[in-house]
Amino acid sequence: MHDSVQTTKARLAALALAALGVVYGDIGTSPLYAMKEVFAGNHPIPLTETNVLGSLSLFFWALIIVVSLKYVVFIMRADNRGEGGIMALIALALHEAQDRKRRQQIIMIIGILGAAMFYGDGMVTPAISVLSAVEGLEIVTPAFKPFVIPITLVVLFGLFFIQRRGTATVGVMFGPVMMLWFSTLALLGLWNIMANPHVLLAANPVYGFEFLLANKAMALVAMGNVVLAVTGAEALYADMGHFGRKPIQLAWFSFVLPALMLNYFGQGALILADPAAATNPFFNLAPEWAVMPLVCLATLATVIACQAVISGAFSVTRQAMQLGFVPRMEVQHTSEKEQGQIYLPGVNWGLFGAVAVLVLGFKSSNNLAAAYGIAVTGDMVITSLLATVVAAKVWRWGWSRAVLLFTGFLVVELTFLTANILKIPDGGWFPLVVGVFVFVLMTTWKRGRQLLADRLKGEALQLLPFIDSIAVSPPTRVPGTAVFLNADPNGVPHSLLHNLMHNKVLHERVIMVSVQIFDVPYVPEIDRVEVHKLKENFFRVIVQYGFKDDPDIPQALSLCADYGLSFEMLETSFFLGRETLIPRLGSEMAFWREKLFIALFRNAGSATSFFKIPSNRVVELGTQVVL
Repeated sequence: MHDSVQTTKARLAALALAALGVVYGDIGTSPLYAMKEVFAGNHPIPLTETNVLGSLSLFFWALIIVVSLKYVVFIMRADNRGEGGIMALIALALHEAQDRKRRQQIIMIIGILGAAMFYGDGMVTPAISVLSAVEGLEIVTPAFKPFVIPITLVVLFGLFFIQRRGTATVGVMFGPVMMLWFSTLALLGLWNIMANPHVLLAANPVYGFEFLLANKAMALVAMGNVVLAVTGAEALYADMGHFGRKPIQLAWFSFVLPALMLNYFGQGALILADPAAATNPFFNLAPEWAVMPLVCLATLATVIACQAVISGAFSVTRQAMQLGFVPRMEVQHTSEKEQGQIYLPGVNWGLFGAVAVLVLGFKSSNNLAAAYGIAVTGDMVITSLLATVVAAKVWRWGWSRAVLLFTGFLVVELTFLTANILKIPDGGWFPLVVGVFVFVLMTTWKRGRQLLADRLKGEALQLLPFIDSIAVSPPTRVPGTAVFLNADPNGVPHSLLHNLMHNKVLHERVIMVSVQIFDVPYVPEIDRVEVHKLKENFFRVIVQYGFKDDPDIPQALSLCADYGLSFEMLETSFFLGRETLIPRLGSEMAFWREKLFIALFRNAGSATSFFKIPSNRVVELGTQVVL
C-alpha cells in the first residue's frame, strides 16, 4: 500500500514537471514584457510609488481571480472525458443543448468565435515572446539593437522548421529548462524584494482599487496592461488532456504562481529603488554579469512557450477538422507512441508567415503589446459564457448558481476586453482581423458542407428500396469487394449509381461505409465499427470516431472480421465521389460565400489521404452539384 502511494506521488510529480514545460511557457514568459508595458510602453503610466503598488496589486489579484480561481479551480472541472480546450467545451455545451436547435446555433457561433480568437492569439504570442527575450541584448550593449529583429526572425524560423521532426525529442528538455526558468524568476524577484520589502504591501487589494480610483482617465489603459500577466491561462485548460487536472494544479500552486508573483514584486521593488530601470525592468533585475546568460535562458523559455502555442494550433485545427469546421488538410504524425503529437504543414507555415509579418511590421515588443490582449480577453469571455452553460446543465448547478459564479469572472474579463478595445488603433486590429477572417472561413465551411449534404441527400435514392430493385433486375456481378464511402448510411452513394450506370456491373460484395464523428475526444476500439448485413450481399458499416481520434478506414475495416466480414485488401476497391460544385444566385447562402466555399472545397485535402486509404485501390467518380 505504502509503495503504491509513493508510486502515485512520484508519477504526479513527474507529470507536474512535464506540465511545467508545456503548459506554463506562455504565462511564464509574461514577466518579460508585462511590467515594462505599464511604465515604459506606448501609453505609460506616471511612475509614482502609489502607481507601482497599485499596478502590482492588480497583477496579483488578476492572477488569483482569473487564473487560479476561474481556470485552475473551476474551468478545469469542465473536461470532456479528460480532454480540455475550447473544442471540448463546445462539444460539452452542444451535447446538453441537443434538443434545442436555437441554443445549439448560438453555442456553435460563440464557440467558433472563440476558436477563431485562439488563432489570433497564436500569431501574436511567438512574435512578442521571442522579440521581448532577444531585446534583452540591448541591455548588454545598445550596439546590438540593429540585430534584434534579424536574430528574432532566425530563432522563429528555426522553431517552425523543426516542427516537422516532432516535439518528442526536444520535449524531454522542456520541463527541466522551465524549472530553471521559474527558479530564476523567483530568485531574481526575491533578491530585489529583500532590498525593498515595502513592495509586498501591494498584495492588499485596497492599493489596486485606490490606483484605479485615483487614475480614472488611465484606469482602462492600466487594465489593458494588466491582462498581459494572465495571457496563457487558456493553455492550462487546453493541455489538460496531456497531463490531467491534478499535475497542472500542483505545478501552478506549488511553483508557477509563487515564482511569477515573486518576480513581479521584485520588478516593482527595483522600479521603486531605481525609476530608470522601468525601461526594461525584467533584465535590469539581474546583475550586469548575468544579463547575457539571462537573455539566452529567456530565449529558450520563449521558444518553449511558442512550442505550446504551435502544438495547440495543430491540435485545435485537427479537432475542428473532425467536427466539420475546417476543410481536410494534411496531418503528419511525428510520434509512433503519442497520438497527440501531430504536424500540419499548412498551419505551421501559415503561422510562421503571420508571425514574421508581425515582427517586421511592429518592430518592438512595446508595439506588439498593443496587438496582444484583445484576442486573449475575447477568448476568456467566450470560455466563461460556454462554461456557464456547462455548469448549469452538465454540473447540474442550475442557471442561477452558474450565472452568479461566472458573472463575477465576466465582470473582470469584460473590463479587460473594454480596456483592450482602446488598443485597436495601435495594433489590436490585427488579431481581430485574423479572428474575423477565421470565423468567416469556419462558418462558411460548416454551412457549405450542410448545404452540399442537403443537395446530395435530395437527389439520393434510399438504400433498402434500391437493394430490392437490384434483386428484381440483377446486374452483372464481378469478383471482389467494392467499398463506397457514404455520408448518409441510409442513402445510395452517387459513386455507386455512376459506377452502375457507366460500367453496368456490381462487385460480388458491396460495402457502404459511413464515418461518424462524435462530440467526445476518443471512441473506444471496441465501439469503433458497427456491421449490418443487408440483402444481395450488401453490407452497411458505420465507423465511429471521437474528435481527437485519427481516422484510418483500412484499420477500422480490419475490425469487421470479428463480425464475420473480412477484407482482402488486394481484392478490394474503394469508390469515392468527387463533386464539382457550381454556385448559383438565390441560394440559401450568399453568392460570395458560395464562391469562397467552392474555393475551400477545391483545395481541401483528399479523402484518400485523410482516411489513409491506399491510393492504388481508389476509384474516383465525379458528379456536378449546383449549390
